[in-house]
Order: sequence, then C-alpha cells, then structure tokens
Amino acid sequence: LTIKVRSMYKWHESVKSDSPAVVLFTSGSEGTPKGVVLSHKAILSNIAQIRSIIDILFEDKVCNVLPMFHSFGLTAGTLLPIISGTRLLLYVSPLHYRVVPELIYDRNCTVMFGTNTFLFNYAKNAHNYDFYKLRYVVAGAEKVSDVTRNMWFEKFGLRILEGYGATECAPIIAYEDWQKFHKGSCGKAAPRMEIKIDSDDPQHTVGEILTRGDNVMLGYYKNDEATRTTLVDGWYHTGDLGVIDAEGNLYIRG
Repeated sequence: LTIKVRSMYKWHESVKSDSPAVVLFTSGSEGTPKGVVLSHKAILSNIAQIRSIIDILFEDKVCNVLPMFHSFGLTAGTLLPIISGTRLLLYVSPLHYRVVPELIYDRNCTVMFGTNTFLFNYAKNAHNYDFYKLRYVVAGAEKVSDVTRNMWFEKFGLRILEGYGATECAPIIAYEDWQKFHKGSCGKAAPRMEIKIDSDDPQHTVGEILTRGDNVMLGYYKNDEATRTTLVDGWYHTGDLGVIDAEGNLYIRG
C-alpha cells in the first residue's frame, strides 16, 4: 500500500496545469473531425468561469443527459457538478423526450443543460409541473429559437440561459448573465476570456470571432497544420461570424 501511494504521489507531481487532460473530437461540421487537446488548466478554468455566473450549490442536483464525448456534456454537465461537490444524475440518452421530464420531476433536479432541439422536445412533452424545482436551464451547442424560449417561459416560468462556445475552448466562450437579458445575444465573454471581431469592414460591424483565454486548447492532436492556422498569436479563430455591441454583448451572424 505504501508503494502504491508513493507512486501515485509522484505521478501527481508530474502532472502540470498545461499537461493534456483529454482529447475530444469535433463533429466535423467544418470538415474532417479533429482531435482537440485540452489541458487540465483549460477545463478547470472553464468550470471556474461557469461558476462565476451560476451559483451551483451543495443542495443542487444536476441532471445531465448530454454525452460526455461532447465538451458541453463533459465540462458543464459532468465535471462542473463533481468538482462543485454537487449531486449529479446521469441519464443514458437525451432523445427520450417523455422520460427525461419525468426523471427530472421524480429526482428533484434543480439544474440541467441541453441544446435547443432537446429543450424544445422536453417542453413539448412535459407536464406543467415537471420542472417545478429547476433553478437553471442552460443551453448551448446550437442557437435557442424564440419558439423554445417562449415555450419554457410561458409553460414553466423559466428563462433559458444561452451560451456560445466551441470544443476548442472547453467549450464555453460567452454566456448570458441571468440578470441581464439581451434578445438575440449569447452574452458577454466569460471571465478571463477576450473576444474580438476580425473584419475588413472599417466599422468592424461583422467579422470572424476571435478569442483567447485560459480555456483555449493546446492544439489539434497530430495536426500541426490545422493548429497553426487556427491558433495565431494565442487567438483562436472560431470560423464563426459575429458582432459585438457597445456593452460587449456578442451576437452570432453566421
């Protein structure tokens, strides 16, 4: 036992904050799927950024139906509650639209994460009282439609918090402040994150979204060329188009 403990201790000593923690593959929506290498620092920083705006409590219970091979399901849905010391309920599939609302009701869940598609179908199939204990409903991965947002507010009295991110950023880049809602916006940059618009337009109205911060990836696994073109001087080029208003709120335009 003593030998094992010592070897484990030495192993922990060798792990640095910028050591690779996980490799998550992109969906391939922009081409061939790429392996994103995320460090321990990137993931832990993103969790701290989430907690700075969402007050996850010891008494909470998080329901995660998102797959853990997806960065949103891994960082926000799984590691966030574990590191926060909060109870976590994992369910096998987000596609069971009738079962998930009943599960949330039966297990008294207070926080859930989802995508627009999933949240729309849960609301469509749920009883008006199924989500009576939910405090936070956080959406990512795709834009939340007005239909979904209005359904959740009118049927359950809940406002969906929307964020913007990428696997390369572990994943959250920006998210809404629940106290300050701006329609059509995905919020402001997360703490210790910078966002700027790269545009040829002299007024910089719309352009490519660039970001940098503690939660940006180390690079792509065994793909130096893609890393060089995507990470330039510490800035991650998202490939998405957006605009930032005078208050710093980000709006996705393409």
